[in-house]
Amino acid sequence: MHNPSRPDVLPPRAGVQPSCVVLPSAGSGSMLDFLAQRIPAVSRAGWEQRMACGEVVDEYGAAVAPGRPFQRGIRLYYYRQVDDEAVIPFEAQVLYCDEHLLVADKPHFLPITPAGRYLQHTLLVRLRQRYPHLPELSPLHRIDRDTAGLVLFSVQRATRGAYQGLFRDRAIRKHYEAIAPWRADLHFPREHHSRLEESGAFFLMHEVPGTPNSHTRMQLLQTHGPWARYRLEPVSGKRHQLRVHMAALGLPLRNDPFYPEVKDPPEGDFSRPLQLLARSLEFTDPLTGATRYFESQRALQPL
Repeated sequence: MHNPSRPDVLPPRAGVQPSCVVLPSAGSGSMLDFLAQRIPAVSRAGWEQRMACGEVVDEYGAAVAPGRPFQRGIRLYYYRQVDDEAVIPFEAQVLYCDEHLLVADKPHFLPITPAGRYLQHTLLVRLRQRYPHLPELSPLHRIDRDTAGLVLFSVQRATRGAYQGLFRDRAIRKHYEAIAPWRADLHFPREHHSRLEESGAFFLMHEVPGTPNSHTRMQLLQTHGPWARYRLEPVSGKRHQLRVHMAALGLPLRNDPFYPEVKDPPEGDFSRPLQLLARSLEFTDPLTGATRYFESQRALQPL
């Protein structure tokens, strides 16, 4: 439903780019009927109010009136809103910025991009508000909301593809640090291969039989009592890969709210941050040929 926005149709508002919905090839009634049915999270009266304020436009920049007839295949742009959005009381640090790249050091709990109940309190929107002169800022990869550490952003669309290719071709070395239980019967360093697929539960993953599609390198850094600190290198990039691989070994990450079982804390509870940190990124810059290395300034809990 949501497609890349056109900033020339609706300008960014408070760091948020407009959202887009494409009308299907068949339909009837009015534009208002379509929006009220397709996006029921906004009431019909809410859509009418937005239209009255000129906050719903077509792909040509023309304001959409409530009674305008359904028009197949056209794109409509609008501002997404989240009522009563929860405040995330932690800030990211920017470690580096040039004309092509920005490197942010993200805290736990902060989502990278708007989704669901998060909009203003996301890393991308906060950075766009902080750097209004960088309207094309866009994340080149993702880490979980629960995970802290490094996130690489493209500053301009013209060179974005070159840096996206690094992730596609697995040409970036990513190292994570994690705290999890220690098992004397497991030997490190080790490499973990498995097939990961969606589990059927909302956005969760699990290991299944079959040809492996995920690969993690693991090292033991430190032990203290029942706990240990690990260095994890994801060779592949499946959703929740590190969390699932560690849990599969009987080493669930400290404070993991989803693996091996769901224990999602209530809204606003920041007392148990997941002990997973995106510690470093290293790659050869595709534009200059220089070696790039960035390291998070954050720290996990002591053992």
